[in-house]
Amino acid sequence: MSATDIPIAAELADNLRAVNEAFAACHDIVVHPYRYGNSLSHDMAVVYCETLIRQPDVSIVKSVLLNLVREMPGETEIASVDRIAAFFERGGASYKPFELLNGIGQAVRSVVEGRMVLLFDGWNKALGFDALSIERRAVTEPSSEAVISGPREGTIEDLHTNIGLLRVRLSTPEFKIEMYETGTHTKQKFVLGYLQNVVQPELLAELKRRVSVIDRTEALDVTYIRELIEDAVYSPFPQYRITERPDVAVSSLLEGKIVIMMEGSGTILICPIKFTELFQSAEDYYQRTIISTLVRWLRVIAFVIALTLPSLYIALSTFHPELIPSNLLLAMLDTREGIPFPAFVEAVLMQFFFELLREAGIRLPRPIGSSVSIVGALIIGDAAISAGIASPIMVVVVALTGIASFSIPQYEIAIALRILSFPLMIMAFFLGGFGLMIGFILILLHLTCLRSLGQPYLAPIAPLRPLQLFDVIVRAPLKERFRLSKRRKFARPD
Repeated sequence: MSATDIPIAAELADNLRAVNEAFAACHDIVVHPYRYGNSLSHDMAVVYCETLIRQPDVSIVKSVLLNLVREMPGETEIASVDRIAAFFERGGASYKPFELLNGIGQAVRSVVEGRMVLLFDGWNKALGFDALSIERRAVTEPSSEAVISGPREGTIEDLHTNIGLLRVRLSTPEFKIEMYETGTHTKQKFVLGYLQNVVQPELLAELKRRVSVIDRTEALDVTYIRELIEDAVYSPFPQYRITERPDVAVSSLLEGKIVIMMEGSGTILICPIKFTELFQSAEDYYQRTIISTLVRWLRVIAFVIALTLPSLYIALSTFHPELIPSNLLLAMLDTREGIPFPAFVEAVLMQFFFELLREAGIRLPRPIGSSVSIVGALIIGDAAISAGIASPIMVVVVALTGIASFSIPQYEIAIALRILSFPLMIMAFFLGGFGLMIGFILILLHLTCLRSLGQPYLAPIAPLRPLQLFDVIVRAPLKERFRLSKRRKFARPD
């Protein structure tokens, strides 16, 4: 019989033997024997994990127990095990900071979750006292979603803190939090959060169905859950949104979406999403409507540039030079004189070097990472031109492509553009403008077929939902946005 199946015995020695067997070779587990009562005639033991409880003070057990079971005014002696058992068995643990445990498995689980477990001789129950005190990162501004105006708070790796950051902004009982657990060994807790009077019941039921089948998966972060529940695993486009901003999560909840948060994860997963939302930033709603609208259009233009500019240059210079103005064509031919590679090889090499620099800038320590990216790009570009490996016009094209990809708020969609630019360059090299057109159509077809939690990814464009377009093409004024009750019309089944 495993420790998880053993009930707690009335004999303390039997319980300690089972606990020691369960925690064999766990040197951070402390088992502290203790005596209490009038003549110190009662035996008990305190079990805890010293790496989860930084400064355990066993004397707190005596004072807490004394306060918990004291029934008569002026009573000062500590209670016997009979009174302790009677107090908790008739419901005392339901409103006190203790948990009543019935089995060795429960006791072991409580210890590894950061509780002090109290075992008593003569009582076939145990008490779990929450004493978790590990260090946590403070709530700071999220580095990946920095804004000029708006809240500066970001999520951290503590589930209760993250829930509190949302709860303080949603002071309503309609904000529901449902707890789940995944993993045979990790036992990671994660929650689904939603507004009951706003969320579509079909979406909630579908998400619950998907998370119900991952209970044995060793998930360490919400990104694990994202991959386990998404519709198209091999698509380069994100089907769910990751954010570190509580205000973004709350805004999504008000639109009828569902958030997923996990213990130990510093991000929030939002589902479902629409492709158009990947061009939106939290700052859009903290600025004036006209400014946010123009910035959104700029991001869409940057998306097209980052996706098609290198392949467009290859197609024009290789297959369709007649479409280039004469003066520009002569300048391009002059700069390409002496270059030993065709435009395709030149573009692939420069894109590859640029991606290496970008990755190096991310992986290096932050103080020098940005310097390496900028200085490295300048040095490699100048060296490539001087060595006759690349033309100045190609360096400009690659630089514009990189800058355009940085203009997109969501990092994951920028990665998708970087991946897709290479097959587009290949198609442009072999088929010219027709290849570029075919590649663009294939990407559009793929986006049309994608689903986010079963909902159309390109909505409200395909299928067309006119009422929701008002906050896609432009950033709708807040009074119009609320008047149309857009949040209650999200993801209506077709």
